[in-house]
Amino acid sequence: MFISNAYAAGAPAGNDLMSFLPLVAIFVLFYFMIIRPQMKAAKEQRAMITALQKGDEVVTSGGIVGKVTKVTDAFVTIEIAANTEITVQKQAVQSALPKGTIKSL
Repeated sequence: MFISNAYAAGAPAGNDLMSFLPLVAIFVLFYFMIIRPQMKAAKEQRAMITALQKGDEVVTSGGIVGKVTKVTDAFVTIEIAANTEITVQKQAVQSALPKGTIKSL
């Protein structure tokens, strides 16, 4: 035979924990930079939607500004002009505005 058999080399003598450490570091970085802030923002959004009441001034996700006239379990009725009301889902309310904001627009 002219060609000798080739065998795989043995595994490097490195520490398995040290090779796994960069993955752990990346996950920790993702948690603190991406996941945690998103969870905090979602929690604040849920609290704002739960606290909606008649008379609050809000902005919907579509950009409509108005005053809340009626709140039910899943829907909110918003007055956008004199004698003009629309009904949207609570999740469509993007933010609550300070009182008197509509008059200043």
